[in-house]
Amino acid sequence: MSKARILDPSESYTFSKYAQLAYDTADILAEFGVTLKNSSLQLPQQLPIDPQPLRIELQENLTLVDPVSEIARREALIFPILKTICKFIQVPLKIEYPVQVSNWLKGSFDYFISTEQSLLVIEAKNADLAKGFTQLAV
Repeated sequence: MSKARILDPSESYTFSKYAQLAYDTADILAEFGVTLKNSSLQLPQQLPIDPQPLRIELQENLTLVDPVSEIARREALIFPILKTICKFIQVPLKIEYPVQVSNWLKGSFDYFISTEQSLLVIEAKNADLAKGFTQLAV
């Protein structure tokens, strides 16, 4: 017996709509023929830049801004980190970057860093990280 479809072929879906679906992330990704694999991320122990200025800026931001909303987290925490990365790798940071791949894959990325590998950061979520992860996975 085949599994029932989650996504309606005649409907249009934005990235934010996936965060509202009441289905498991793996089941939604299966609609795209993609599987989810969880693994550890191994970060370098030695950073190619001095992290202290960024650490100071983030600490100052946390004393000045209460990061209760998505926009507060974006501006006080996420933007300074991405700005530092973009300065280091010498590429522009695109903000509210519109994308339309298909009727099932469209919307805006909060941030997009275009490199040969195309690093993408989508959303600073509110309290529900599980639903936000589904949106990020799609």
